[in-house]
Amino acid sequence: MSYSAITLDAAAYERISMEEATDGVLCWTEKAKLFGLPLVSSTKTEVAAQLVAAAARGQRLIVNFANAHCINTLKADKTYASALRASDLILPDGSGMRIASKLVDQPFKENLNGTDLFPEICHEAAQHGQSIFLLGGAPDVAEDAARTMQGRVKGLEIAGCADGFFTDEEEDGLIDLINGSGAAILMVGFGVPLQEKWIVRNRHRLNVPVVMGVGGLFDYYSGRIPRAPHAIRAVGCEWAWRLAMEPRRLARRYIAGNIVFLAHTLHNAWTETVAKPVFSPATKRSLDIFGAFMAIMMLLPLFLLVALAIKLEDRGPVFFKQLRIGEHGRSFPMYKFRSMYTDSEERRAALLKDSERDGICFKMRNDPRITKTGKFIRRFSIDELPQLLNVLFGHMSLVGPRPALGSEVSVYQKSAYRRLGGKPGITCIWQVSGRAEIPFQKQLAMDVAYLKNRGIITDLWLLIRTIPAVLTGRGAY
Repeated sequence: MSYSAITLDAAAYERISMEEATDGVLCWTEKAKLFGLPLVSSTKTEVAAQLVAAAARGQRLIVNFANAHCINTLKADKTYASALRASDLILPDGSGMRIASKLVDQPFKENLNGTDLFPEICHEAAQHGQSIFLLGGAPDVAEDAARTMQGRVKGLEIAGCADGFFTDEEEDGLIDLINGSGAAILMVGFGVPLQEKWIVRNRHRLNVPVVMGVGGLFDYYSGRIPRAPHAIRAVGCEWAWRLAMEPRRLARRYIAGNIVFLAHTLHNAWTETVAKPVFSPATKRSLDIFGAFMAIMMLLPLFLLVALAIKLEDRGPVFFKQLRIGEHGRSFPMYKFRSMYTDSEERRAALLKDSERDGICFKMRNDPRITKTGKFIRRFSIDELPQLLNVLFGHMSLVGPRPALGSEVSVYQKSAYRRLGGKPGITCIWQVSGRAEIPFQKQLAMDVAYLKNRGIITDLWLLIRTIPAVLTGRGAY
């Protein structure tokens, strides 16, 4: 039997409903899979309540955390990987895991790091009469942490404490001590990967319902290691604070380790996206931000040269801002390098009859409103580059249907509205297949087909095809 996953408060604690389950552990309604691990997506308050509920009912659980360091260790240590996967619940810990989860469109509700979760568990345990045993750290560290929490939490029962410095010969006596304490929750703070391996090896001998691996948790609450200021913790940079406090000891973990973790994160995101080619807004947005930022950095000298050429030709503004229609009919200001004379909009009405494109979109191969600089930058689509800013602002994507003018959308047939079902892009299928040479109805069919089948592979392929399309200039005028 297991307990159904519900949000618990003090009054609801005793009203946990029962439901059948084959695994004999708590059923969590929300989990996110990351690096092959099923990670709990919940809040600290909910997790603390449910863990104490499990302890009170005698539910046997192994609970561990997964952070960037854990993932790096998992990739290098098969024994640790096996021990971590033996956990009944794995809680995501740290900003690195949050970033990795967003890249695969499985964001967690909350960062469930042990240091913030510990007080929540203590409050729940005190409220419902469940005791905690602290095991780990240097001599006296667990005792000091226990005293600190008993001073903060009225009625908290600490069943016992023991440090992590014991021999193999002393292990049997230690386990007898833990079992004899009657603890409902055992927190093991040996650090990764020792604690996970020790828990798996000895779980069958421990008569404690809930066993948790908590790393260096006791060092913080004993006062040995100060926590970062709240403002630093709030932005997910406590690791930087720790590095600044102990640069020599932690450089390998937080500098080299973060680089290795980033590589694992990118590989995981790529694997998950290829294996699941379903459209993922979060993954697409992440790639848009990364791609647009890198493109702007690389093309900055070209931006400056084009801006200078435009300014020198007629002293007019460098950029042209025009209201366009985006996803679900929302309007936004789209940016381009100005390629026409400053009175181009006033002259447009008189030229509509000379449009060389069938349908509702206006195009002229020899538009008299285009400046000399404009002819060149249009030929190679350089005028579109400021739309990278629109991508950063979230108005557009790197790949998607081209954004339409309001005047065009106002005369759309019903079927044409389907091309507004996704965020507009800088490039698209018809942009790499002939641009202005493609009739509007065929453009529409291509845009709708893209929206139905969009994915990372499709986007990357279209971005690659955009390069020769721009260099040949086919259909660009």
